[in-house]
Amino acid sequence: MENPIRDFSAQSLQNMDTSNQNPNGASVVTRFAPSPTGFLHIGGVRTALFAYLFAKKHGGEFILRIEDTDKNREVEGSIAHIQESLEWLGITWDYGPDKPGPFGSCLQSDRLEVYRRYAQTLIEKGLAYPDPYTADEVAGFRAAAEAEKRPFLFRNHRPETFAEWDGTQPLRFKVATIQRSEWHDEVRGDLSAGEEMLDDFIIMKADGFPTYNFAHIVDDHEMGVTHVMRGEEFIASMPKFLSLYEALGLPLPKFVTLPPIMGPDGKKKLSKRDGAKDLLEYRTDGYLPEAMRNFLALIGWNPGGEQELFPGEELVEAFSLERIQKSGGAFNEEKLKWMNKGYLALLPQTEREQYFVDALPATIRSLPQFSLERAAKLTDTALERTHNQVEIREAAEAGEYDWAFAAPEVPKELLKWKNDDSFEQALPRLKNALKLLQNADFGSPEGVKAALWEYAEEVGKGELLWPLRVALTGRERSPDPFVCSWVLGQEETMTRVNGVII
Repeated sequence: MENPIRDFSAQSLQNMDTSNQNPNGASVVTRFAPSPTGFLHIGGVRTALFAYLFAKKHGGEFILRIEDTDKNREVEGSIAHIQESLEWLGITWDYGPDKPGPFGSCLQSDRLEVYRRYAQTLIEKGLAYPDPYTADEVAGFRAAAEAEKRPFLFRNHRPETFAEWDGTQPLRFKVATIQRSEWHDEVRGDLSAGEEMLDDFIIMKADGFPTYNFAHIVDDHEMGVTHVMRGEEFIASMPKFLSLYEALGLPLPKFVTLPPIMGPDGKKKLSKRDGAKDLLEYRTDGYLPEAMRNFLALIGWNPGGEQELFPGEELVEAFSLERIQKSGGAFNEEKLKWMNKGYLALLPQTEREQYFVDALPATIRSLPQFSLERAAKLTDTALERTHNQVEIREAAEAGEYDWAFAAPEVPKELLKWKNDDSFEQALPRLKNALKLLQNADFGSPEGVKAALWEYAEEVGKGELLWPLRVALTGRERSPDPFVCSWVLGQEETMTRVNGVII
């Protein structure tokens, strides 16, 4: 591959060419570049989502690059976990750890020769040198600076002559020009930082692996990345990055700083103490990927208008950099629950039924009258009162669904309506209801209601419907008796009503 480096000596950040030569041929190329050091946190997922949406909006390419250069922190299985997490959300990549591109592997550990080549270029330009100091010596420099109440800058201890780098020592970048840095961010606008932010920093470690500060710039260029999306914590490092772009003679991509994700109170960044957890735990809890994707997109991005649900390709079509906010957005789990409920309502009925059945614990499935037919009938009523499968399981464990799959023990006193003197007053009304139910249409709750409603209006709705519901469920709180009757079917409904009359 031809070396793309060009002479930087006549360049400055003000006149640098900011167009990017993309080896992949796409006009927009974005990337998500996580480190395989554990679970994929919500902030990282949101970054991946924004990068993916923007690339797809413009018919571009999205790259999943794995920054596995810190082998001491790498957690086994993390790469597969990252891939599974993104795939669950519907985020697919054009190139990734399983799909090398025209630029080669998307695993940084496979690209060490590329980094050495760029490092050698800097050495030849006199812009990189082996670090001659031990850790103790550097600590001494730092302590002396603190004692003198001045910032520690490694460039103040830069050696006058450099030994030849043999690859076994850390390699430091030599900042060529100490100057104020200015750059443009697509979200934050024009930004700047003083010269105190520039210092010589390590680009290659003694173990032969590059540092993040170096490797991501090399890879973004090699992979043709046009838009770099990342969190605000990287703003402080931008002067270092810009000095490397200039030294290597590389064109600048567009920088897109994403707002932080805040905790529920909106006052501090989301943390584990706020309930932040691994993305796939939300899958286990029964959140739909469409709901999670939509929810994350709206943290820090405002589409404008009143629409909040963006199913299918609507989210891709609506997304734009111009609507990304500068300020952070709160991770509001109640909003996520509401959104999940909204997407559950959009599912085909058979999928809604399967979603409900899948959440039912073994204690429900072992009840004597359990059947998939009754569970399917119970689905809409259950999903009206719940937002995810965790809540379905909690309701099931609290006994809220037992009545549908096992005949209840009915306390006779519970049959008494508030206007009755005793439960015996409810029994004649239930006998009359039983006669009406003999000819009722049990094909729907409305069919049951049609058979009973005229009589309920005659004797009082509460006077009839309260004891009927108790007779069917044995509970003070349950769905209305028309739904209960439909779920149970005609034979079981009449059996239960007759059981409390006798």
